[in-house]
Amino acid sequence: MQTSKLAVIIPCYNEELCIKSTSERLCEVLDDLIKKGKISAESYLYFVDDGSSDRTWQIIEDLHTQNPNRFKGLKFIKNYGNQKALIAGLEGVRTLGCDCAISIDADLQQDENAIEKFIDEFHNGNEIVLGVRNNRKTDKFLKKTTAVMFYKLMNILGVKIPMNHSDYRLVSKNALDIMGKYNETDLFLRGFFHEVGLKHTIVKFDVKPRSAGVSKFNFMSLLALALNGITSFSVVPLRIVAVLGFFMAVIAFLVGVETVFEKLVFNNSPNGIATAIILLCFFGGLQIFCLGIIGEYVGQVFREVKARPRYIPEKELA
Repeated sequence: MQTSKLAVIIPCYNEELCIKSTSERLCEVLDDLIKKGKISAESYLYFVDDGSSDRTWQIIEDLHTQNPNRFKGLKFIKNYGNQKALIAGLEGVRTLGCDCAISIDADLQQDENAIEKFIDEFHNGNEIVLGVRNNRKTDKFLKKTTAVMFYKLMNILGVKIPMNHSDYRLVSKNALDIMGKYNETDLFLRGFFHEVGLKHTIVKFDVKPRSAGVSKFNFMSLLALALNGITSFSVVPLRIVAVLGFFMAVIAFLVGVETVFEKLVFNNSPNGIATAIILLCFFGGLQIFCLGIIGEYVGQVFREVKARPRYIPEKELA
């Protein structure tokens, strides 16, 4: 039986109500896999505190004090967002050493029992294992609708990620090494790991109700994630802007021809004041929308050119 050193990455933001129970449950999963000979006894949990204002980091420190080999962690000086916390976790476990790493939410809504399936698929030769939820029965209507729109829009615009895949995944050490070569500030992990080219597969899992606390992921964070993913992996919106600009020019030319024709043939200048106002408002709004799309790409370039650090750590427990 093949054994691997596993690192489990848990991003945390104000999770004092569930962090202890989560660590206990994940330790049970690790111990079971160790007994089965699927992972090494050196496997560990790596918490990333994304600038929490509650007792989250204090609990992580207590866990580390009790068992420094099993519990490790990193604390940001402020909140940088879930994606930066995940990147920091992946970079952290790559430095500490592991054969593979799994990222999972601190509330364990993503079924931790699927970790064994992830490990089995890794041992079958897959360097990336994507967790895909079976359904969205636990989501409210608005969250379910916006999530479906998110995945469909991403795929239409060229960012190919499986429907209902979040950041519950396993990646190999090789995948971590490849990720280390990508220095962009706003690396979109879902798109990167799906398109990096390594052998991958999918594991389905069920989502459980949250045991404590409230979700920190809302519509605005989902929108920001979508914009980051689109501008990082697709130029389709810019091509759409170019096509719209061409058709607007064609329409303007045809309207100009029609106006000249009526003036020369019928000696009549069309009134159409209401039509002109409507067209001005429509094309004016369309131009502003297109400028907004271009602005997103310019902003992405602006952030990358400044080359600021993705995050600033305050403390680390290794």
